[in-house]
This record gives sequence, C-alpha cells and structure tokens, in this order.
Amino acid sequence: KDKASVENTVAHVATWVIAGLRQQQFTSLPELRAAITDRVGAYNAEPFQKRPGSRASVFAAEEQPLLTGLPAAAYEISRWAYGRRVGRNGHVVWERNYYSVPFAHVGTSVDLRITDRVLQAYRGSERLTSHLLLPESAANEYRTNDADLPAGEKYRQWDPERVREWAGRIGPAAVTVVNRIFESVPVDEQGLDAALAVLRLSRRYSAERVEAACRLALAGRVRSPRYAHLQPILATEQDKAAGLRPPRDEGVEHGGYVRGAEYYAGGAK
Repeated sequence: KDKASVENTVAHVATWVIAGLRQQQFTSLPELRAAITDRVGAYNAEPFQKRPGSRASVFAAEEQPLLTGLPAAAYEISRWAYGRRVGRNGHVVWERNYYSVPFAHVGTSVDLRITDRVLQAYRGSERLTSHLLLPESAANEYRTNDADLPAGEKYRQWDPERVREWAGRIGPAAVTVVNRIFESVPVDEQGLDAALAVLRLSRRYSAERVEAACRLALAGRVRSPRYAHLQPILATEQDKAAGLRPPRDEGVEHGGYVRGAEYYAGGAK
C-alpha cells in the first residue's frame, strides 16, 4: 500500500537534489558523488512541516537501532550435486578431481555444494568438510584435509609408487603391465585408475592367475594391456589352459643336414 508514496518521495528527492546541483560544474565523479551526498544529507535534516523532528532524527531514533551488520562473507551463488558416493580412498569425485570426506563416511553418499571458490560436502544438513575448489584445468588431482583421514598409519593415499609395490607382490609380468600403463599417459596420476583396475583382479582371482594373464597379454600384440584385455583371459580360464599345456619338445640341431660331395658326385654318374 505504501509503494506509490515511496516512489513519489524518491522522485521528489531526486528532483530536489538535481535542482540544487544544476548550477554547479564538476570535473570528476568523486566530486559529484560528494556533492550529492551533502545534498541528500541536507534534505534529510530539514524539519517536518506537520510534526516535530526530521527524517534524519526519525532514522536515528527508530530505525538505526534495529539494523544489523552485513554478513562477514558476501553471498555466493551455489549449485548442488546430490548422491555422490565416497570412495574407498575416502574421497569423492567432482569434475575429474578428488576431494576428501571424513573417513567414517566411506561407502556412503554425500551431497556437494559448489561455489566459484569452494566445494563443501554435506550429509543431510550437516556439513562434513570444505575445500578450495581446484581450477577447471586440473585433472586427477587431490584435495585432502588431514582431519578427514584416520589416525595413525591406517590410511595411505594411492600413488604410482604404492601401485608398483602392489604389482611387485603379484609378479614381474604385472609390474611390466603397470609400468606400460603409466608410460602410455602424459602424467602418472592419469594411469592410477587403470593400473588399480588391473591389480584389483587379484581380489577376485589369485595373484598367480593374474600374473599368468599378464604374461599371456604381453605375449600378444597389445602394447599396454588393461583390465579389458586381462579380465576375459581370467574369465575364460585361458591362463589355466596355458599353464597346463606341456611345453613343446623339439630336438635341438647343432648342425644342418649337409649332403657331401660324394652324394652329388654319385648323382652325376
């Protein structure tokens, strides 16, 4: 109901301020801004015609005590990603990068709130952790808060060195496969998922069978065997067939069969 009255007052103030500044000349915007501020202050200090006080005195007595300070942080527009699963490494994936979540939430789903600067993980209305957002150009990088990790030596982040250690416990062929995976990518971290997919086959099959499958794959024409090459070998038990096949028993020739001069001489007769 007061909208029209407020609009009329604003228009009246603007007209009054402009009228008072029309005869002046200004050489810069700060100079003009200061003059407008003084003019508005003078308008608010003018006494009311039908009651005591002025706009400035009413503001100081009635409105100013009710004002609260502005928030310490400016409002940021955010977007949400719901139902993101926390991996076994205690991190959640967002735009090809990894952000840690408290280790107690491994295997659960969390919601992500993303602004221009920050990524936050929520479980319901509880905020679990907060990270500075990695730049858009980043890929396969980690943001890890120490407080999100379990105490002691219970957790160790996967890196190329640790992956090679695991491959070494399986066998030399597995080491070769892992090394070739890392050689096929520009940055080692980009090969972590592919290498781990190969090594995790040993959780379903034995390490001996995975090593045999790696040997078979390396004997083929694939330069860098991956999970897609090894899993069918194990599923169809080609590695077992290769292990049961007896080795070819071929005699070793120390010299060729040579027909001497007598043979040819005899044939010429």
